Amino acid sequence: DDVKASAAVSFICDWLASDPVCFSIGPGEHLRLCPQDYTCCSSQMEETLAHQSETDFLSAIDDTSQFLLTTFTQRHRKFDEFFRELIDLSEKSMNQMFTKTYGRLFTQNANVFQELFVELRRYYSGGSVSLTEVLSEFWSRLVERVFSLVNPQYQFSDEYLECVNKHAEQLQPFGDLPRKLGLQVSRAFIAARALVQGLATGRDIVNKAAKLSAGAGCVRALMRQWYCPLCRGMPSLRPCHALCLNVMKGCLANTADLDTEWNNFIDALYQVSEKLEGPFNMELAADSISVKVSEGIMHMQENSIATSTKVFQGCGNPRPAPGRSRRSPKESGGNRRPFRTFSPEEKPTTAAGTNLDRLVSELKERLRPMRGFWVSLPHTICNNKNMAADVTNEDRCWNGQTRGRYLPDVTGDGLMSQINNPEVEVDMARPDVRTRQLIMELRVATNRLKHAQAGQDTDFMDSEVEEGSGSGGGGERYSDDWPGYGPYSPPYSKPPLNPQTPIKPPRVRDRTGSKWNRSKGRSISAVSRPAFFSLAVLFWLSVLVTVAPMWR
Repeated sequence: DDVKASAAVSFICDWLASDPVCFSIGPGEHLRLCPQDYTCCSSQMEETLAHQSETDFLSAIDDTSQFLLTTFTQRHRKFDEFFRELIDLSEKSMNQMFTKTYGRLFTQNANVFQELFVELRRYYSGGSVSLTEVLSEFWSRLVERVFSLVNPQYQFSDEYLECVNKHAEQLQPFGDLPRKLGLQVSRAFIAARALVQGLATGRDIVNKAAKLSAGAGCVRALMRQWYCPLCRGMPSLRPCHALCLNVMKGCLANTADLDTEWNNFIDALYQVSEKLEGPFNMELAADSISVKVSEGIMHMQENSIATSTKVFQGCGNPRPAPGRSRRSPKESGGNRRPFRTFSPEEKPTTAAGTNLDRLVSELKERLRPMRGFWVSLPHTICNNKNMAADVTNEDRCWNGQTRGRYLPDVTGDGLMSQINNPEVEVDMARPDVRTRQLIMELRVATNRLKHAQAGQDTDFMDSEVEEGSGSGGGGERYSDDWPGYGPYSPPYSKPPLNPQTPIKPPRVRDRTGSKWNRSKGRSISAVSRPAFFSLAVLFWLSVLVTVAPMWR
């Protein structure tokens, strides 16, 4: 800044010295902006200097806001890369865990899990996706697969599997794992997406707010404070600090009105980042997907007999699969292990370990000084020694007319305070449309961030609240599976298996799309369907009582 300012002053002084008018100081009746006193500036020079003052002003705004723009741009990129890497590693670790344990049996049914991560990525990227529906759909598809696999002696039609799904909602075959995973994933993904979107919004707001256009009254005031001393032959004289403040507050009156909503936005960003660092930790959520799914499948396997019996009572006895007979444990693939929980040492690794803590810590450090940025912008500019004299130099500065003390009071901040501004004529009759638009954008972004603090997605808030993803007072309560955040677990009760109890409507099935893998149909024999655990099911049923304690 010092180099640019010095270069500008040198250029202007050389220009003035080379102009014939400057060799003879005369009356300034021809001046329209500067005091009409003795001067060495022509009308053309005054006009050129006025344009230069506007350029200097806009450059000062751009330079001062560069910290904000750089921070939002860099932080957005770093968080976005990190969250995407977490999702990729979560899927990779699940594939490695399940493939290592079951090999081909998992890969034959991997499309169920692939679809889950496709939808999670689509949600994070801003797609119109309900996390509640995504997870519900995943468990619905999974219960059909696992139920078929723990009952390989039967053949199930599409209609029968729909009935299984309806009763599964009441029987909870996966135990409490879907609810726990839903809370972790929903809260973390909602907060992560809201933070990344908020950082992008901050970047865009700064870009728009810094692209000002100085009005005619502002340009006149800028010229009077910065370049009129040159026309009076005093190029080194800086405007008084109070004069600079009044000029800047008049020129930035509308920008200062962003202050309240800007501070709310920065506070909301800060609070969401703290949630990601704590109870809505994205690393823990990504890490928990494969572990919670494996625990859920294990729970259904261990309780498969009781679950199947109740389903048969509600849905009727299925048809036996042709050509199936009970095989010995040795023939059923007894070397395969059932799904089990994993020790902390075996859990999948996350991107760069504790990088999330470092990213959040760095972000919070940069957010703190952003509060009050727009309302304090006049002070920031006028505190620059190249823009105004030091506040202690009140008697040896340019007061708008000559060298001496600046007597008028400094006006307040914002548009409505400029009615008594002695330096800049501000039109207060019509609020700036551009500023109103920026305020609305800030309010929308802040609202989204505040809902994310409670685990709510504003796009699907009604459905998320109904499903218990965190609403109202419950937004500050966290499930017991978050380490270090207390024993509270949100209320949860299993509905009784009652024929009169309303059950969810049947899902619409795509019999041709790849999502449901319908190329061969549902009604074919279980022998020809890919079997997720068909080689090991009979072994589990025969030795479940003795083996189950080993995995607990």
